[in-house]
Amino acid sequence: MTTNNQFSEIQRKNLEAAMRLAQLSMENSQRIMALQTELARELFTDTVAQARVGGDTANADILQSRARYTQDTMRKMVDTARQVTEIGNNTRLEFSRLLTEQLAAGSHDIVDAFQSFLKALPGQNSGVLDAMQQAMANANAAFEQMSRATSAAFDGTSKPGTKKKI
Repeated sequence: MTTNNQFSEIQRKNLEAAMRLAQLSMENSQRIMALQTELARELFTDTVAQARVGGDTANADILQSRARYTQDTMRKMVDTARQVTEIGNNTRLEFSRLLTEQLAAGSHDIVDAFQSFLKALPGQNSGVLDAMQQAMANANAAFEQMSRATSAAFDGTSKPGTKKKI
């Protein structure tokens, strides 16, 4: 495979990765909108039911009914917020996974392309290739360490005395 074809393949893979990230983002946005729509529908239905109860019951019953309504409303809102947070956390983890995967594959592809390019040059200098491979390995290791630190920070594992929920 020629160097130009290798770089074209790298660009194609990067475009595919970007498309996967965009698709993931759209899917999660749709899930969040569906949760919010369902919450709004439930709260509207509950509000209408609460209003009907108000005209049919005594004062003490109205107070109890309103208290139950308030508790139910808060429970639904907190549950929806928890689900939205889970979607956000899962999205962040998937983005991180895809990015790590793409960087690892991309750096390998770039090294292969540069190897082909450098081998085709007259008077090859293996030190240049070795230095480039070492730089790519160092960059991958640094990114991997940053990715782990970021995941730990978001999962709460970076704080002393906290444990990750399983």
